[in-house]
Amino acid sequence: MPSGAGRAPHPASARRGRPSRKAQERSRVAQASPARAAALEACRTVRERDAYAHEVIQATIDRSSLSPEDRAFATLLTLGVAATWGTLDELVDRSLRSPDDVKDDVRDVLRISAYELLFLGKEPYAVVDQGVELVRLVAPRAAGLGNAALRAMVREAERFPFGDPETDDEALARSLGFPSWLAARLIEDLGRPAARDLMRASNDPAPLFVAENPLRAEAGEVTSELRRAKARVERASAGGAAVEGCLRVEPARVLSDGRIRYLLERGKMLVSDASSQRVAALALPDKLPDSLLEIGAGRGTKTILLEVAAQRRFGAQIPVHATLDNHAFKTELLLRRVREFGLETVEGLTGDARQLKKAVGGRTFDCVFIDAPCSGLGTLRRHPEIRWRLTPAHIADLARTQLALLRQAAGAVAPGGQLTYATCTVTRQENLDVVKAFLASPEGAAFALASIGGASCFAPALAPGTPDAHFAVRFVRAAGK
Repeated sequence: MPSGAGRAPHPASARRGRPSRKAQERSRVAQASPARAAALEACRTVRERDAYAHEVIQATIDRSSLSPEDRAFATLLTLGVAATWGTLDELVDRSLRSPDDVKDDVRDVLRISAYELLFLGKEPYAVVDQGVELVRLVAPRAAGLGNAALRAMVREAERFPFGDPETDDEALARSLGFPSWLAARLIEDLGRPAARDLMRASNDPAPLFVAENPLRAEAGEVTSELRRAKARVERASAGGAAVEGCLRVEPARVLSDGRIRYLLERGKMLVSDASSQRVAALALPDKLPDSLLEIGAGRGTKTILLEVAAQRRFGAQIPVHATLDNHAFKTELLLRRVREFGLETVEGLTGDARQLKKAVGGRTFDCVFIDAPCSGLGTLRRHPEIRWRLTPAHIADLARTQLALLRQAAGAVAPGGQLTYATCTVTRQENLDVVKAFLASPEGAAFALASIGGASCFAPALAPGTPDAHFAVRFVRAAGK
């Protein structure tokens, strides 16, 4: 007799001959697209943990057993939902009688379906079919509600973006998945064409740039290994100028190749945007400084870039390189990382840069570099969810902090020394307005702006395929002040 024969059926499967609930769930999983199911789980994690989508993708989708095609589609959906979150919710709410009654897990599904309708142009029948299956995964009893909502979304999507993007700023914001207040701010600061280009480019995949580390890698080693891994490699520029030691690499998946992981693990190269690398190079003067203070050092990426640039330009590391961050765990991580990359002169400090004299003991430096906390709007391709978490009040608070950091840093710059201020955002309030306020302050009276390639600042525009939109200015302290 076969094993198990003669046993009584499980009560759940005995009723009217139906399969058990677990069997039904397994069947539904098989009907739902694996890529969509993976994206749904990732979107849920982003929502519940207030996490960054890229980090969730690296921890889940990238490590899954999905096919390369399914991983790519799941990644596209997850990043797309993170980037257009509020716009998707508007469509969902327009399609429901009682939007507040929809559970979060069902709304996660509806967002994915809305993204497919609005931004991927998927066939409505496929969106509805897959959306219903996803609702059944998370809330089987809500399948009917989900079906009705999805069909209503299809009808509403025909009118999207509910206005003419050429003349209506709110319609333009919807069409590109931006909050209307932020689109209005960008239009005011940059002008409508540049703001439109930035918003459009912010929805593109981020290009991959790496920095060669001459302290660890032989000349040509990084390029050679990347090409052996079948990557396309070319020298990179940012803001119209070449960035020495910076490579643009395609495709990004080459980072998973064992040879390339070896380069990263041995500190022979560093993943970093070309604009970020250019900013680090700009923070160095024409001759090797005896000392440099780096404010806002974080986990040490700019620290490494500064020393790599110094090694290339001067053939030596900066004799005294003090870093400052207000989180001890970041300082500890920085010190581990700089050793991996061959940096020998870095001193890690932990303290509040708004009380700089207390943090550094009243020392002065030939160069001071502020990598200021900012809204990050120049890096939306890498952190798409920022646009929906940011508020006007956040920008105002950041601008006040940035000015406070500059005024404190002024006292740490030796006479004749250089002070560099940098952000990775594009708002006037955080960039030019902060610079003007500093120069008008008592602390800024001893400083003058220094030219950067014939311009007053480094501020490349964001466009498809370009590096991120960073901002930087250099001040020089008068020798006698």
